Amino acid sequence: MTLDPDTLDFAKGGGLIPVVVQDADTLQVLTLAYMDRAALDETIASGEATFFSRSRGGRWRKGETSGNRQTVVTITPDCDRDALVLAVRPMGPACHLNTTSCFGDADAPGLGRIARLEQTIAERAAADPATSWTARLLAEGPKRVAQKVGEEGVETALAGAAGPDEEVCSEAADLIYHLLVLLRSRNLVFQNVLDVLAQRAEAAKH
Repeated sequence: MTLDPDTLDFAKGGGLIPVVVQDADTLQVLTLAYMDRAALDETIASGEATFFSRSRGGRWRKGETSGNRQTVVTITPDCDRDALVLAVRPMGPACHLNTTSCFGDADAPGLGRIARLEQTIAERAAADPATSWTARLLAEGPKRVAQKVGEEGVETALAGAAGPDEEVCSEAADLIYHLLVLLRSRNLVFQNVLDVLAQRAEAAKH
């Protein structure tokens, strides 16, 4: 975290800066909080999200009571440097109502479902292969997982050529799941794929 707090405009908000807290992996917006300079300094020093509570009138570190701490990945100011986006890896629900986000009760909507599935696959990797298909695939190694990706790719292509919409979506879901397992078996994550796409998009500009 290389942010220089001296470059931020705390005065505009009467000493406080609004902070949008976002899951670093799923990109889901978790909550809106506030920081004063002391809370930001503590966040940078500790690596854990620390805010200023307007209702309590003082600093509080997320998860002090609940244990649902938030490890900070990046801190990004907006163009006017009077607001922040805090990308975090949460250790539990962000909301006091015990939901993932303070904005509705949905968990990782949209493309965030990919990252959530990756997290589930990582957890299942330690399960008993006798009871977990994911653990069994990973135990059999990348070649076996790659074979499954090939099979699912063919099934998706056949459904796409002649099947109903429901079948196409179902087969595509199977393909995506097995692709994520393959990446896991190679110690890769979907972000590595997105990085390649970003590089290609940048190259296409020139």
